[in-house]
Amino acid sequence: MLSERLDDFVTLAREIFGEEFIPLHRPVFGGNETRYLTGCIESNFVSSAGAKVGAFEQAVAEFVGAKHGIATVNGTAALHVALMVAGVTRGDEVLSQSLTFAATCNAISYIGARPVFIDVDRDTLGFSPTALRRWLETHARVENGHSYSRTTGARIAACVPMHTFGLPVHIAELSALCAEFHIPLIEDAAESLGSRVGDRQTGTFGAISAFSFNGNKIITTGGGGMLTTDDDEIARKARHLSTTAKLPHDYNFVHDMVGYNYRMPNLNAALGLAQMERLPAMLEIKAELARRWRAACPALGLTWIEAPTGTHPNNWLNAVLVRDRAARDAMLEYTNAQGVMTRPVWTPMHQLAHFADCQTDGLEVTEWLADRVVNIPSSVPENQFHRLIPTI
Repeated sequence: MLSERLDDFVTLAREIFGEEFIPLHRPVFGGNETRYLTGCIESNFVSSAGAKVGAFEQAVAEFVGAKHGIATVNGTAALHVALMVAGVTRGDEVLSQSLTFAATCNAISYIGARPVFIDVDRDTLGFSPTALRRWLETHARVENGHSYSRTTGARIAACVPMHTFGLPVHIAELSALCAEFHIPLIEDAAESLGSRVGDRQTGTFGAISAFSFNGNKIITTGGGGMLTTDDDEIARKARHLSTTAKLPHDYNFVHDMVGYNYRMPNLNAALGLAQMERLPAMLEIKAELARRWRAACPALGLTWIEAPTGTHPNNWLNAVLVRDRAARDAMLEYTNAQGVMTRPVWTPMHQLAHFADCQTDGLEVTEWLADRVVNIPSSVPENQFHRLIPTI
C-alpha cells in the first residue's frame, strides 16, 4: 500500500512540474536580472558601494512594512548583527527553538551566548508561546528591567522564534510574552518573506528581524540577507557594524570599534531588485501549488500541515506529515531514488554534539515532528514561468 501511494506521489509530482528530475526548490530568472547586473558591471560599481544596495533595501523594507532595511551578505550575518544590536553579549542566554536551521544557533554562538531550546507547536512547527510561558514562569525572574535565569543566573537577553518553512509562528502571543518578561524579540524571518499574520507581514513584530535570500529562498540574491527594523538607532548601529564600523569620511579610514564586513555587494542587490519585481506573482503561484498538493494529500496518505487560521504563509517549502519515522525514511528513499526531491526537517539542534548540553524544556513536540515531517517539491512549475516575467 505504501509503495502504491509513493508511486502515485511521484506520478503527481511529474504531472505538476513536467520534468524527469524535480528539485525541492529552485530560483526562477528571466526578468530584469541580466539587465540590472549588466548595469552594475557597466557602472563599475559591483561591491557594496553601489546604488542597487540602497534600492534593494528600500524595496524589501517597503514590502515588509518596516522603516529600515540593512542588507547583508547572508541571513546568518543579519541574525548575528541583530543579536549584537539587541544587546546580547557573551555569557547571556537566548531563547530559541531546536527545530530550526543551524544558522539560528550559530549566530547566537558567534557572540559567546548560549541557546536555550523551547518546544514548538505542531500547527506552526515554530516556537510555542504555551511552552515559553511555562518555561519562563518556572525558570525566569525579572529584575531591574531584565530577565534572569533562576537556574544559571545568566541574563536572558533575547528570544528568537523562527517562521519555519514560511509558516508564521504565533508571533503576537510571543511578542506579548516577551514584553511581559522584558526580553527583546528578534524574528528569524529567513524563510518567511511574504508570509502574513492578518494583514501584517512577518518580520515586523520584533524590534529587529532577519531575512535570507539564499539561492533556494522565495526570492534570491545568490547569497544575501537583510535586517529590518523601525528603530532609527538600531538601524544606525546595524549599518555601522555591518560596514566594518568605519566612520564616514571621504578618504580617511577610521574605525571606532570591531566591526564586520557584512554588507551585500551591488551585484547581489541588483539580482534581488529583479526578484522583488516578481514576488507578488510568485506568492500567487506558490499558493496555487500548495492548494494542489493539499487536495491530493488524503489519497496519498499524507497529512498537510495547515497554517493557523488568520495567517497566510508564503508557501516557500511545502511540508507534510507521515505516520512515523519508518514511513518518513521509506518516502525519502523512494522519492529521491525516482528523481523527485524530498527531504526531512533538519536534525534538531539539541541532537547535535555542540549544542547537546544546552538547556531544554524536554522538546517533546520537536522530536515528534522531526520523525514525521517531509518537505515536498515546492518550485514554481515550468509552465508557470511566464507569469513571473515582468514587462521590461
